[in-house]
Amino acid sequence: MERLRLAAEVLEPHRAGRASTFRRFDWSSRALGTPEPLPATDLLVVDLIGLFHPEVRGALGLTVWCDVDLDEAARRGIARDHELGRSHDDLWRDVWIPNDRDFTERFAPRESADVRYRSRA
Repeated sequence: MERLRLAAEVLEPHRAGRASTFRRFDWSSRALGTPEPLPATDLLVVDLIGLFHPEVRGALGLTVWCDVDLDEAARRGIARDHELGRSHDDLWRDVWIPNDRDFTERFAPRESADVRYRSRA
């Protein structure tokens, strides 16, 4: 994940009240997409475990940890991808799950979160 790019292009302009854009990474083509304008809003929610990293933690106003087992989170992500017509099963297995596991062990995002949410489902 390009945390520093995301912070510079999205988080910092938003906190300063400036217009900004977001470039999604297209995993199928392995390239950044066309810049998309972000809406003018008081609240911006970014769903990404890697943003709990010390390099960008200061660019976040509030962090929320959703306490979901990694295997369950992966099942949900894979199902969501399939619903959208994407098949990234190999990336989930070989890249994303190991990366999330390593990141969690190294940086303890749950413990550093401002808010912890535990789903009852």
